[in-house]
Amino acid sequence: MLSITPLLERMQGTPLYIQLYSYIRSGIEGGSLPAGEALPSIRQLAQHLGISKNTVESAYGQLVAEGYLENRERAGYLILPLEQFPYGIAPAQVPANGVKKPVSTQQPHAAVQYDFHYGDIAFDRFPHSLWKSCVTEALSADYVHVLGYGNRMGHPGLREEIAEYVYQSRGVICEANQIIISAGTQHLMSVLVQLLQLSNETIAMEEPGYSGVKSVLRNLGCTLISIEVESDGIDVSQLGDTENVKLVYVTPSHQFPLGMVMPIQKRYRLLQWATERGSYVLEDDYDSEYRYSSAPIPALKALDSNDRVIYMGTFSKSFLPSARLSYAILPHSLLNTCGEKLTFLSPSVSPLIQEAVWLFMKKGHFARHLRRMRRVYQARHKALTEAIQEVFGDQCGIIGDSSGMHLLLDVKGRQASELIPLAERFGCRVYPPDKHWNIPSDCPESYIMLGFGGLDERRLQEGIQQLGRAWLTSSFV
Repeated sequence: MLSITPLLERMQGTPLYIQLYSYIRSGIEGGSLPAGEALPSIRQLAQHLGISKNTVESAYGQLVAEGYLENRERAGYLILPLEQFPYGIAPAQVPANGVKKPVSTQQPHAAVQYDFHYGDIAFDRFPHSLWKSCVTEALSADYVHVLGYGNRMGHPGLREEIAEYVYQSRGVICEANQIIISAGTQHLMSVLVQLLQLSNETIAMEEPGYSGVKSVLRNLGCTLISIEVESDGIDVSQLGDTENVKLVYVTPSHQFPLGMVMPIQKRYRLLQWATERGSYVLEDDYDSEYRYSSAPIPALKALDSNDRVIYMGTFSKSFLPSARLSYAILPHSLLNTCGEKLTFLSPSVSPLIQEAVWLFMKKGHFARHLRRMRRVYQARHKALTEAIQEVFGDQCGIIGDSSGMHLLLDVKGRQASELIPLAERFGCRVYPPDKHWNIPSDCPESYIMLGFGGLDERRLQEGIQQLGRAWLTSSFV
């Protein structure tokens, strides 16, 4: 069994579990902790280091979530192999603090009391007064900046704040001039297709995958190739069989809609594929702020040493959908050509809104709001999953519940076409996820999508009880 003896600094600001996680991760990536070896048990390492078992368990749990370790029954925590790749693809060095520097088509019915719509947020917990003060202050700014068309790439100050934010939260090192701001994910996707001249080109996508992006790409004339999703994310081996693929769209930190996390080994294989082909990976990091079983996993972009990843983020879940504010981080290799093409595109996000969001972030309101919302959504997630288990037991499986603001239910032996109208009769609106499959009939008939951001704990529990009355009291087909 391996010896683990990190120098833990109890007086510094970095949590002990992050220090221990960083030490073990660096050892695995550097080769001093070889693949196949077993780490000490949680109890043994806690006693050896004089720290709590919770600290060791948190560090091990994060390493399992990222694919460095595997917890095997009777064997303990084993180190998984990291493949050696050419072309300079290598894990980035991680400092001791664990980070790297640098709407529904259905109209609500009056009888619906519990709407499990994905995309709704906790509007009741939003700091309305602080946001209002920032908007008011933005109106007092230089009118040339807030009442005109604005900068084509986006508000310079806001791009600086975003660069700092993705560094602190996702380990992504970038400069403000790599960032472009656009009005929501679908519009941003349209802009990227134009900037990268991808119309009529071949693009690979996860299957299933986000229907909003698929529709944009098809409307712009792109040829889509579907790549199946495995239990740990997109099947990279299928990418190797494709030809002329200029870009692959992935959601590695929380696959949409199935919810799995892509482990570190597969991330490196994906980066290797992009480097060998001269292609790009578009990483949609749409809700990575909210993770419930471990700390947020570093972005794929944070591992990108060959400048092949285009990173895309949004403020719709972490801030406000109405802000219509998404952003992309472009590789350095694309800045010149994309900058020239941007001169022909008008900005899509109001300079006034960008100024207000910049003030909201600059004053520290956004960081505090995000910390509060993590606690809010974690409580809602816990209330939802516990209610499902209590009401349905083994008659209903939960898929993709480790992070984000939605999950899938597998209501065994039932069909969504039957379950949805039954739910509505009992005051609940739930949704089929089949639109995210290229062929909707490929989606398992028993799958139901539940969003939980817009319902508090009490209403989530009540809603699940109503679903139980609707689905469990009717005969199975």
